[in-house]
This record gives sequence, structure tokens and C-alpha cells, in this order.
Amino acid sequence: MSPCRSSSWLALLILCVLVASSANGEHHLSATYYDNTCPSAQHIVQTVMASKVAADQAIAPAVLRLFFHDCFINGCDGSVLLDKTPSIDSEKDAEPNDSLRGFDVIDEIKTQLEHSCTATVSCADILTLASRDAVALLGGPTWNVQLGRKDSRGADKDAAENDLPSPHANLTDLIGRFAEHGLDAKDMVALSGAHTVGTARCLHYKDRVDGGESGADIDPAFAKIRREMCQAGSDDVMAPFDEQTPMRFDNAYYKDLVARRGLLTSDQELYGCGGPLDNLVEMYSNDGEAFARDFAKAMVKMGAIAPPPGMPVEVRLKCTMLNTY
Repeated sequence: MSPCRSSSWLALLILCVLVASSANGEHHLSATYYDNTCPSAQHIVQTVMASKVAADQAIAPAVLRLFFHDCFINGCDGSVLLDKTPSIDSEKDAEPNDSLRGFDVIDEIKTQLEHSCTATVSCADILTLASRDAVALLGGPTWNVQLGRKDSRGADKDAAENDLPSPHANLTDLIGRFAEHGLDAKDMVALSGAHTVGTARCLHYKDRVDGGESGADIDPAFAKIRREMCQAGSDDVMAPFDEQTPMRFDNAYYKDLVARRGLLTSDQELYGCGGPLDNLVEMYSNDGEAFARDFAKAMVKMGAIAPPPGMPVEVRLKCTMLNTY
């Protein structure tokens, strides 16, 4: 559905800007949290990330996506990293997560940290730091990461199935999904800029390039290229979000939206009706530094989404499994 067909979107936008709740919840986070207990923590994360991204740049957007999918399900608690067990339905097995990768990178970082600082640095903090480094390694901004998260002692596959923003979502749904986590419309537009790097499966964009209601919101030449890719392959055919600089963390995503070359329906929903969201997209398309600043701020805000009060937590010794007591 085009955003112009949703009569309530502007009201929701204003509501989210005015009353979005703080994302900080029960977290007590600090940039210096490990300065005394594990002073080498950030260096270890950066070193492993640099090595992995040098070998395969696609690791960077993969790790960044892991972070998003973790924080949007019961807060930034490392639950997405847990494997399935008789007592845990893993979030990895939820359909929106079936193409996630980068778990091995987080596991390697954790192994090195356990050698240096046993039972100290949480998997949730590792993922948060690694996502910051992923962005920086592709030429994007860096920022001070607030630390001190704990790891959940459970997962929520049902929430992972139903509560993540859909690639097919309209603007009203997107605003609502972000608002549930204390993120306003500006945060949403800035965070969506993560799609300036990485790829998506045909399964998730073929509805947009096949025409139908979204036909007026897409560049015909772009739609033809992507449609032919899908027809020649399968639902698992991958396409870059941005063709020109697919592994450079820049503002090309917003230039694509203005040109109506957003890959997913949920991407293009951010632009096309006029008003405050269009103004923001156009500003980012013309001012990469403004995008970088706002993206960094929004990442800090998203990283502060806390688990529900009273949820059992710990510092896992292995990110894929609960500690045994």
C-alpha cells in the first residue's frame, strides 16, 4: 500500500514524535562499564571484526542485521544468539530470521573474551559493539557504545515470527512497530539507512517489483531489472539494496528512495507523499554527514531497549547456550 493511501500516518508520526517513551528501561548502561573488569574488551571486538570483514565484507551488514533482530524482540538481550534446545524454541528458527548469519563471528569474539575476562562481557554487549564496528569498517560513523547489558535466559520465537518490521509493511505499521520500542519516526528513517549496505532476497522484494499497487512508486527500469533477476532464479536470489556502493556505508539509500529505487516495499514507504518524512529523506540524500550523525544517535537509542522488567538474565559463557547452575 502506498503511504499516500494511509490517512492516519501523519497523526501517528506526530504522536510518535511527541510521546515516544524512553528506550532506556531497566538498563543501567555506561560507556566505561568494562574499563576496570575487562579493559581489552572493545579492542578484542574490533580486532576480530576487522579480520572478518577484511575476509568477507558481507559479514558487516550481517552482524548489523543480527543486532536489529535482537533488539526488536524483548530488547537487546542476546536472545537471537541462542540455539534450539528441548526447553528453548530458538529465534533463529523464526521465518524472518532464517537468513541471518554472522553468529560464528560473535562466537569467536566471545571465545577470545572468555580467555581474557572470564564471565564478564555479555553476548548482548558483544553484539552491540560488533554492530558499531561493522558500520565503521564500511566507512560509516562510529560512536561511544553504552555497555552493561545482560543476556536473557530464554528466547521468544513467537515474537520473532510476528513482531519484527516486515519488508512488506506500509508506513503506518512501520511507525507503530518502531514506536513500540520508544523509537520515533526520525529514528525509524535514520535506522532504515542501514539498508545502504547488504542485500535482500527476491522473496522479500518481488511483490514490489512485480507491479500492482506499488507500480507508481517504483522506477520502471529498476523494477524490470529486479523482476528479471527473480524470474531467472528463485526466491533466494539476492539483490543489493544499493547498486552503486553496495558495501559502503553512505547516504546512497536515501538517493535511491528519492529516485523511487527502494528495493523493499518498506523502504519506499518512507518517501513519496510530501511532508516531514519526505523532507528528512531528502535532507539525508543531500547531506551524508547529517545522516551519519542521526544514525549513530538512533543506534545508541535502539541499543538501550531494555528487556521486560523481571526477565531472568545472566552473562552467558557461550552465546549459543544458557549457563548451567
